[in-house]
Amino acid sequence: MKEYIEERAVEAARYIVERKATVRQAAKELGISKSTVHKDITERLLGINPALAAQARQVLDVNKSERHIRGGMATKEKYLHRQ
Repeated sequence: MKEYIEERAVEAARYIVERKATVRQAAKELGISKSTVHKDITERLLGINPALAAQARQVLDVNKSERHIRGGMATKEKYLHRQ
């Protein structure tokens, strides 16, 4: 694997772990796609830094379990601003 890909994967994981960020937030901050961030965290990082990969996976699992709540809050906010 190319060195810049490894560095990008580690950078994305650190961003997610330090800020408890979502894949979408990390992608926006790093200027890459959501699918690239997801692949970096779930696949590539395992071979580079398994401990960091496990930490990032925990954050992603929490985000996944809460996404329906964030979606409902976003919808509520949208309709509050329409009135």
